Amino acid sequence: MEVIRLPFQVLAWIILGPLTGRGVDVWSVLRLAFVSLSRNKTRSFLTALGIIIGVGSVITMVGLGQGAYSSVQDSISKMGTNLIMVLPGSHSQGGARMGMGTTTTLNEADAIAVQTQCPAVALVSPVVRTTAQAVFASQNWTTSVMGVGADFLRIRNWELDQGRFFTPMELRNGAKVCVLGSTVAENLFGAVNPVGRMIRLKKLPFEVIGVLQSKGGSGLGQDQDDVILAPFPTVQRRMLGITFLHMLMVSATGDDTVDQAQEEIRAVLRRQHRLEEREDDDFSIRTQADIAAMAGSTLAIVNLLLGSIASVSLLVGGIGIMNIMLVSVTERTREIGIRMAIGAKSRDILTQFLVEAMSLSCVGGIIGIAGGIGLTHLISRFTEWPVFISLPVIAIAVGFSALVGIFFGLYPAWKAAHLDPIEALRFE
Repeated sequence: MEVIRLPFQVLAWIILGPLTGRGVDVWSVLRLAFVSLSRNKTRSFLTALGIIIGVGSVITMVGLGQGAYSSVQDSISKMGTNLIMVLPGSHSQGGARMGMGTTTTLNEADAIAVQTQCPAVALVSPVVRTTAQAVFASQNWTTSVMGVGADFLRIRNWELDQGRFFTPMELRNGAKVCVLGSTVAENLFGAVNPVGRMIRLKKLPFEVIGVLQSKGGSGLGQDQDDVILAPFPTVQRRMLGITFLHMLMVSATGDDTVDQAQEEIRAVLRRQHRLEEREDDDFSIRTQADIAAMAGSTLAIVNLLLGSIASVSLLVGGIGIMNIMLVSVTERTREIGIRMAIGAKSRDILTQFLVEAMSLSCVGGIIGIAGGIGLTHLISRFTEWPVFISLPVIAIAVGFSALVGIFFGLYPAWKAAHLDPIEALRFE
């Protein structure tokens, strides 16, 4: 028993020693505190409710935020192997910059130059994009149509579930063939095998030659399987009537060559576009690391905002503790006077009321932790959203709830400790 008591006595001395001037028999003080609080259980519970809600909210918000961060990072890692995206630059109109990707500076010759002149580049796929309604028999589905190159699936680490991908000859000839994402296949064909059947895209007939394996959501609410892939010359010329590309998807030769590939691509495209040294790039290059960093910084701000909002409940709970402890001091003025009359010191009264405030706060924190963990798992179960329970966050929540008890319980405890014993005995 002494082995168990010692750590609590040390902790009490660390917390209360500077305030009371001596060590504390934590067991007797805690026992007396809980006896006092149990006299009015409903009031004690309602007082601790602010702390319970605050701690539970912080744990739930942080758990969901970390789950969102993990989901987004996982989705970015699944985008492809050593992925680099090359996008057209922006242009200005009427003094306003129109945003990245609003120029038409990329073309097929750029894709060939990057593939042949960049040693650190393994694979390149041109990309053009549009939206179209896919029609099969009486079924239709509006989806994203991407015109891509022969290496697109290898760049994206995407496998086929059925059928095949288009051949280099079909790519060169602009054949009207396509590969369906699993979402499109399910909505157009149901249980029917799509391979070999014809669909219409913008009044053009396309033969379905394959179905992609499911990749699931992107972590940002986008369904990666809601897509149709076709040879990029077919989409570029027959569906859109353009000669430029919307993007180049590039895969570096390895994790350690991504930066090198990025610099090689920049040098090659500047030569291709005949840019002078003083001119800015008319394109932009993004790597998976860049995308992950941008997503991570955005989610970090959101997590901080959510945590700050939830922490307000802790402040409100602390104010509630101070209010109830002040009421308790008033109600127990005569009791305090009797205790002082029989020899209790001011520091004893200070310690008791401070421990009562800390007990309310810490018990509320423990219940809040249990509630927050339970609510987090409940949300995860019904929304299928990944969540993470962080032990450091739990430790911070407990420590913060204890500090709330000390901070907001200090003034009522000080007021109780400095009551005049004579006046306290006369109090009715």
